[in-house]
Amino acid sequence: MPCEGCLERDNKSTDATMEFLLLGFSELLCLRVLLFLIFLIVHLVTLAGNLMIFTAVVMQTSRPPMLSFLCLLSAIELCYTLVIVPKTLLGLIVVEGSTISFIGCAAQMHLFVALGGAECFLLVAMSYDRYIAICQPLHYVAVMSEGFCLRLAVACCLGSFAIALGLTVAIFRLPFCRSHRINHFFCDVSAVLHLTCTQGYSPELPLLAACVLLLLFPFLLILTSYVCIASALLHITSSMGRGKAFSTCITHLAITLLHYGSATFMYIRPKSSYSPAQDKMVSLVYTNITPLLYPLIYSLRNKEIKRVLRKMFRRKKIAQLNSDSITAVICICGEF
Repeated sequence: MPCEGCLERDNKSTDATMEFLLLGFSELLCLRVLLFLIFLIVHLVTLAGNLMIFTAVVMQTSRPPMLSFLCLLSAIELCYTLVIVPKTLLGLIVVEGSTISFIGCAAQMHLFVALGGAECFLLVAMSYDRYIAICQPLHYVAVMSEGFCLRLAVACCLGSFAIALGLTVAIFRLPFCRSHRINHFFCDVSAVLHLTCTQGYSPELPLLAACVLLLLFPFLLILTSYVCIASALLHITSSMGRGKAFSTCITHLAITLLHYGSATFMYIRPKSSYSPAQDKMVSLVYTNITPLLYPLIYSLRNKEIKRVLRKMFRRKKIAQLNSDSITAVICICGEF
């Protein structure tokens, strides 16, 4: 039952006119300019890195399954940062905090959860790719066909968007208290849920169900894949072959640990343990730092990505040389 002082939800126009105030980092007034510059630089570098990988892979005529998955992962990270960071930068400019409408807050939460969930499911698909490549190498080409990879990618996106929609609708149907001040820099699930005027644990059940579907279940599938991979590696007698097989999993393992470490800490816990200051710091990691690290991990650890990037830069260099040659010829002809 809603507590006293909750918003009346009978008026249909309430949701359209209702606004939330994102406090962001209003307590750090003296560091606003520094934080804005740091966030802006990190955001631009993140966009450039992911866009470079996405463009390099898309330009390839034939792409192995892992490259296709990394391309989709880069696209997800691009959308992920664009959903969160611009509003964060705006909040650092506005001293009193930035406002966001009821619909805007719901949309931001839905996209944030959906893109994060799509990444979870995509990590499962990537772990399955590694499992087939190491445990069943003779069947790899037949199993991981282009059509199957496309269906996996579509299933990852549709499944996460459906779960995120259910969670968002369940949260925003709850009554909110008079205070609309969200002590966060975006409409995070925990921060919005903390504003609801409800008692007991029943309002947290949709979040728990989403965590099971988006975090726990995918993590168990990834863990199962790597148990099978570890078992297969033990049967490889050559240390060189074992090291080569393990090196193909390093990139995926690093991304998985970064993604699941932060998400598990944030969402698999009761509402009563919500700590705004702590949550904002952890949120900074998985909304700003991890998207920045992903392109670095791809380019440093994945041989296929490095090969594709070298090919792209070589093609640009050749195109630049040809352009310079044509310009020189035109200038020489002009003299005559």
